[in-house]
Amino acid sequence: MTQKLLFKKFKSFKPLALMQYAVVATFLIAYPGVQAQSVVVASTTSTEQSGLFGYLLPEFKKAQGLDVKVVALGTGQALDMGRRGDADVLFVHDQVAEEKIVADGFAVKRFPVMYNDFVLVGPASDPAKTRGNDIVEALKKVASTNHAFISRGDKSGTHAAELRFWKMAAVPDAKGSGYKECGCGMGPALNIASSTGAYALTDRGTWLNFKNRGDLAVLVEGDKRLFNQYGVMLVNPTKHPHVKAADGQKFIDWVVSPIGQAVIASYKIGGEQLFFPNAER
Repeated sequence: MTQKLLFKKFKSFKPLALMQYAVVATFLIAYPGVQAQSVVVASTTSTEQSGLFGYLLPEFKKAQGLDVKVVALGTGQALDMGRRGDADVLFVHDQVAEEKIVADGFAVKRFPVMYNDFVLVGPASDPAKTRGNDIVEALKKVASTNHAFISRGDKSGTHAAELRFWKMAAVPDAKGSGYKECGCGMGPALNIASSTGAYALTDRGTWLNFKNRGDLAVLVEGDKRLFNQYGVMLVNPTKHPHVKAADGQKFIDWVVSPIGQAVIASYKIGGEQLFFPNAER
């Protein structure tokens, strides 16, 4: 019963019952964790929109009896949640930024969990002639032809990778007149690309689970620079004492354990594996 309903019922109770209910309500307010054990995980839109969490978390709950509340954001925003102490665990994919938040003392330790890769998608006719396995050359062609390109523009791990690739292409400030930032998650960015015939960089997991492809096709893949590593970290309880450190660590220990890694490996769409576990254990 929620706290709101508890207080609504006060008027209909006799004094003794009212006092008992008041004690229960006060306890629930003072100790909200007793209502339901749960862990808040700030993660990326790719882990959610790929369908991984919908597959992974029921198995974790069966094993540990804990609920996980996922807040799916761009990696940059997820890390900001950790800095503010608004999450217990961070599950993201920007290794440079992850190592920095650990170095700054806002997360305890980074554990590698799994990887997949990024791919460049675009119109199947490939008007900018990007098709191949060189992401840098592909972006140069998109820029030189001024073809439409949809960037997430949201400080996510995918956005950070995209900006690295533009920098490698030596055109970080000259991406072409067709370059647009949507400031949105991976799914919405792909929807825009699909409806406008634009190019976009996406993680493969979200792409495999994406239904509204229209004329989009994978055009660039296989470049080793497209490697996409995910990591998991406990928000530092020394910085934020309210962090559920014990339960958060249970989640981390489970996803990097042989059982958790096997569950990740078994998640497939159309027979194709989306993530490849690589915890260092």
